[in-house]
This record gives sequence, C-alpha cells and structure tokens, in this order.
Amino acid sequence: MATKKVKVLLAEDDMSLGYVIKDNLQDAGYEVVLCPDGQTAIEKFDKTQYDICLLDVMMPNKDGFTVARKIRQQSDMVPILFLTAKSMEEDKVKGFLSGADDYITKPFSMQELLLRMDVFIRRSKKLHADLVQQYSIGQMKFSYTDLKLHTAAETFTLTQKEADLLKFLCEHANHILKRDEVLLNVWGKDDYFLGRSMDVFMTKLRKYFKADPNIILETIHGVGFRFNAEVS
Repeated sequence: MATKKVKVLLAEDDMSLGYVIKDNLQDAGYEVVLCPDGQTAIEKFDKTQYDICLLDVMMPNKDGFTVARKIRQQSDMVPILFLTAKSMEEDKVKGFLSGADDYITKPFSMQELLLRMDVFIRRSKKLHADLVQQYSIGQMKFSYTDLKLHTAAETFTLTQKEADLLKFLCEHANHILKRDEVLLNVWGKDDYFLGRSMDVFMTKLRKYFKADPNIILETIHGVGFRFNAEVS
C-alpha cells in the first residue's frame, strides 16, 4: 500500500531559493506547493489541508506573521516553521505570538530543515492520533470522534451521551464502576433522575452489544456496573 505523502505549504518570495527548497523536499518524498507571496499562501491553505507550513517572514501581499495568524484561525494542529534571515529577538517573539512553532534562520542546510520538519510532523501526527479516539471492543469498532459503533453487519450512529458513556466504559473495562462514579464522570452530577436516565442509556448500549455475545455490560446490584469486554 502506498504511503500518503506529507503535504507542505511553502511560501517564499525568493523564487530561486523557493525552487531549491521545493526540489530538495520533493526528493525527500514530500509533496510541496510553492507560493510566491503571503496572499497566495493564504488562498492555497483555504482550499487544501496541509501537514506542515514553511513561511518566509518578509513577503509581499501579506507577510509571514499575517499568514501564520490566518492559518491559526483555521487550525491549531498544523506545524508552522518560519524561514527567515532575521534573527532579532523581537521578530522571534512576534513570530511565536502569531502562531509559529519554530524558526530556522537563513542560510540553513537542507539536512537541518528536514530534521526540524520531521520533529514537528511526528509530533503533529501523535497529537492528531490522540484526538481521534478509536477503540476495538471485542469484534466491534467504536469511533468516539465520529460517534460510530461498527459491527460486522451494520453501523450504529450514537448520540453524544451514548458515546460519552461508552468511552468511559471502555476506559474502565473489566473493572467495577460505582453508579455515582459513572454519573459524576459522564453526567457531571449524581441525582435520582439522572440515575434513571443512565439506566436507559445502559439498556440502549446492551442492544448494540447483542452483535457480539462476548461483550457483557453487567449490572452489579447495589453497586454499579462492570463492562466485561476485550478493549484496545
């Protein structure tokens, strides 16, 4: 299976340098979109998802600081590295305040740029993986992010509260959970009426689990529940 290429947004008004960087990044396996000015970079970012952005600071039609702020309005996740001839402390501070993750000062070696990019790309992928929360429950797949529970035969779309409850059960599988513990963590407080609501949600989840008889949501009378399942 082909590995998806990392997509790079490169904004550099010195086109000779821009093409050198682009060629080297493509040789290293990256997919690169080169923009000659800040406004073009903003327009490109609006239309496509990128894995990392390399921004020159001094550019016509929007400088790098402005581009970084625009990117941060849309995404907190994508790494931003400034490529700059400036090494003034105030410029670095301004860059970080505008959303940059790091600076690399011209002239730089391609090896240094590639190493720095690799650090931030790996970090970004890990953060993204942490946010996209998925669980294997027996023979079922649960995507908390998408509110989907997949069985071999069908896919159920959960409500947010069903997903919140199932996520909590997955995180504490095969352990006894007291009723008040579940209520406080999923509903935010413990009272009689919310307890009745929780029992209804537990019944709904049990209906979904009929697709896999090895998944048992057990009620322990007078105590609470135990989610008996292989969860990973």
